[in-house]
Amino acid sequence: MDFLFIAFAGKPVWMWLAFLAIVLALLVFDLGILHRKTREISVRESLAMSAIYIMLALAFGAWVWWQLGSEAGTAYLTAFTIEKALAMDNVFVIAMIFSYFAIPRAYQHRVLFWGIVGVIVLRAIMIGLGAAIVAQASWILYVFALFLVATGIKMLVFKDKPHDIGSNPALAWVRRRFDVTEQLHEERFFVRQKNAEGKLTWFMTPLFLALILIEFADVIFAVDSVPAIFAISTDPFVVYTSNIFAILGLRALYFALAAMVDRFQYLKLALAAVLIFIGSKIFLADLLGLEKFPPAISLGITFGLLGAGIAYSLWKTRPAVEQAK
Repeated sequence: MDFLFIAFAGKPVWMWLAFLAIVLALLVFDLGILHRKTREISVRESLAMSAIYIMLALAFGAWVWWQLGSEAGTAYLTAFTIEKALAMDNVFVIAMIFSYFAIPRAYQHRVLFWGIVGVIVLRAIMIGLGAAIVAQASWILYVFALFLVATGIKMLVFKDKPHDIGSNPALAWVRRRFDVTEQLHEERFFVRQKNAEGKLTWFMTPLFLALILIEFADVIFAVDSVPAIFAISTDPFVVYTSNIFAILGLRALYFALAAMVDRFQYLKLALAAVLIFIGSKIFLADLLGLEKFPPAISLGITFGLLGAGIAYSLWKTRPAVEQAK
């Protein structure tokens, strides 16, 4: 059993295995028990499941605090909060993907479930590469910081271009090289049917194309979120666990958020301010002669900015909701 105490990416193997066991148990419980049968997820169930995931994430954060110290615990909570908020911005894109392929709500959970499995692998690769680069060249953190500040300013100054799902390069590439059906085949990702030459072959369904685009969208969003988390902590364990817990909870919350995404119009402004703050605090710490910007202050400012963005969004859009009633 000595191998359990061997250091892997700065932490004992048993810590990584414990985290992966928790994630695996959650996924098995979700798909194998709660959603074994295909059905539509209600907003109420979505909110309840999301609350459970948030409590589990906070409980894990408390364990990180107890096991690794207050600095690591604060960094985990800050990273989780930022990743959760950034991931919420991804809901709009996912909703557009489902709308483009006309995926019924009853089948959306299956796509999101397997999407999370892909995210677990993709984020592990991206964070592993990021950690290796930071370990070899710590100056890359300043590059990450500049990138975050530039991204935040861009979000404040320039309006987002409308997403054109049909012209997505990944979708065009798949359709050119693989057989794809035009219709859904219930919740199946692949079906076997005759091609143009009359031969039986495997076809991708629109459900699988939606899964591909969701994974593609996550890679794009990770370009912002991974540098943001590394600007908070360079500990791969803190970065990866906070990332995965935030995304696990987002999948549960999607069905509620998708129904009220218009209520969070101004959240993007708060996210932009957070990215600018996270990037600039690295330079601010140098100017103040600090080894690191105080984690507790960083967490407080992050909560304040995001809370203000959410509160202002809900207040600003309230007249429209009341008028709709």
